[in-house]
Formats: sequence, structure tokens, C-alpha cells
Amino acid sequence: MPIRLGINPLTWTNDDMPELGAETPLETCLAEARQAGFAGVELGNKFPRVASELKPVLDRHGLALASGWYGSRLLERDVDAEMAEAEPHVALLAALGCTVMVHAEVSRAIHGERTTPLSRRPVLSDADWAVLSPRLAEMGRRLKARGLHLAYHHHMGTVIETEAEVDRLMATTGPEVGLLLDTGHLTFAGGDPAAAAKRHAARVVHVHCKDVRREVMQDAKRRDLPFLEAVLAGVFTVPGDGCVDYAAVLPHVAAAGYAGWLVVEAEQDPAKAHPLTYARMGHDNLARLAAAAFGG
Repeated sequence: MPIRLGINPLTWTNDDMPELGAETPLETCLAEARQAGFAGVELGNKFPRVASELKPVLDRHGLALASGWYGSRLLERDVDAEMAEAEPHVALLAALGCTVMVHAEVSRAIHGERTTPLSRRPVLSDADWAVLSPRLAEMGRRLKARGLHLAYHHHMGTVIETEAEVDRLMATTGPEVGLLLDTGHLTFAGGDPAAAAKRHAARVVHVHCKDVRREVMQDAKRRDLPFLEAVLAGVFTVPGDGCVDYAAVLPHVAAAGYAGWLVVEAEQDPAKAHPLTYARMGHDNLARLAAAAFGG
């Protein structure tokens, strides 16, 4: 599959804070995603979750389904229980031709808590790693049997947030666990997305292109804001509108032969950041950056 550009509906309507963009119908999200130039979208909370209902909606707008978020609790339950819980999601992604499943471990996570500062996010013990890594590997193997690659999404406020934790995850699992490289989350966590891309390019199976407003990030860290408060303050934006050096990140992924989705995922308050304006900006900037890195 050649490189394709997609967008997450968080630009229009937020999953963690449903009040943001609550008034915006799914049809608007999809129509404007296509109008901005994107070939596909990820799932959001307004999407039908049955393939026979979702496919006609996407087809009507000329969009493919790139993937969709799944939050696991593998620290709390075994792989059999997790796969049973994930089955409707797995079946939907597989039926709509997805090749990856966005996957984050959300046990103990605080990213959805409006009053818990990021400094209080959970940190794994050695004993936790000894449980989580083998379970992720086993789930990755089972997903591969269903035609999906587990795309692990490091995320602020969760048990795998920092560059060091991403490194440890890659070291304690094999290729059955792919990496979703999220440039914005890694930058916010104090990491270097270009360095991480260089080290782990062969494991990257999905990319979220989220930019960061440096001054807002620094203020959020100084005030130790909860994750969602940082989002409301405008910490994230679309590629080319922040401090992430995509010209240093994308060539490493390209050199490893990546052939998947580059997804604009930049949750903002749609009342402050006009969705179609930012969708167009994100698409055009990312298209230019991708052409430089991947050719074409």
C-alpha cells in the first residue's frame, strides 16, 4: 500500500471530551475530511460500529477507514479476556480492510481525568513489565492471525508515555508488536521523535502526525496541567504549525520502507481552531512533507 494521508475526527469532535464538537454531525466531519484532501479517517465516537452500516457512509464520502483506537487492560486481565472484549472492534477493522489496530494500554491511565495532573500518571514497575510485554506480544500474534498488526500508541498520561518506555516496549517484544509513532505525544513527553523514528523505523506500522505548540507545552508542564486541560489550552496542532521537525522524522520511516497511513491527529477546541481550516492546513503541510520524504 502506498503512503496515504488520513485524519482523525478529533479535529471536529473530541472523544475524551464529547462536549467539544458535540453539535457537529458525522456527515460534516467526513465531508470536510474529504474536502480537505484526505483519503481516509480513523474511528470516532459518532461512527457506526457495524461494518454493514459504516461502510456505506464512508463510501459515500470516498473515504477509507485507516484504523481505530482500542484501549486494553492487559495489566488487569489475560489475553483471552482482552481478545473477547476487543472482538467487535477487531471484526469491524478487519471487515473494512484495515491493516493495523491502534492499541494503548489504559490500565491506571489518567489522560481522561480533568483534575489529575500529568505528573501523577502511572509508571510501570519491573513486575508490571513482566506481565504487560508478554501479553501484548501474544495479543499481537492473535491480531496478526486476523490480518491486523498491533500498532502500539504511546500516549500522555498512560503507562507507556516516554521515549525510554517506548524503547523498553520495543526491546521486550518482537515484531508482532508494531509501533504507532505519535510525534506530538513523544514531544510532549520530552522525547525526540526523530531519534525514536531512527531507532525503531523497522517497527513503525502507523504514524500519527500531531504537532506541538512549544510555548503552550512549556506552560502546561510548568503548571503541571492535566492532559485534557493542556489540550484545551492548545498544546496540539496540525503538522507544520508547531515545533516538530517532520523533515527530520519522516525520512527515517521512509528509509525503512514504510507503506501505510500518515494520520493528522491534532485534538483542539473546534470553537478556537476552525476544523476545516486546520484540516486543510494539516493536509497540505503533510502532503508536502511526505512528498519530500517518500517521493512523489
